[in-house]
Amino acid sequence: MSDGLWNQVKGNWKQIKGEVQKQWGKLTDDDLDQINGQREKLVGRIQERYGETQQEAERQVDEWADRRS
Repeated sequence: MSDGLWNQVKGNWKQIKGEVQKQWGKLTDDDLDQINGQREKLVGRIQERYGETQQEAERQVDEWADRRS
């Protein structure tokens, strides 16, 4: 994933976090506030909440972000 694409996600986090919660429903509002558009934190929370490996969580995040572009 390109840095530019993730910068768009980060810059629009307040608008996008509803989409993130729809995709990963186990993430709480507090999780989303703490993530605050940071890819690494999103990956970490997905690992925690869903028991995914880092590689799998990164793949899911990248696929989700690519679909948004």
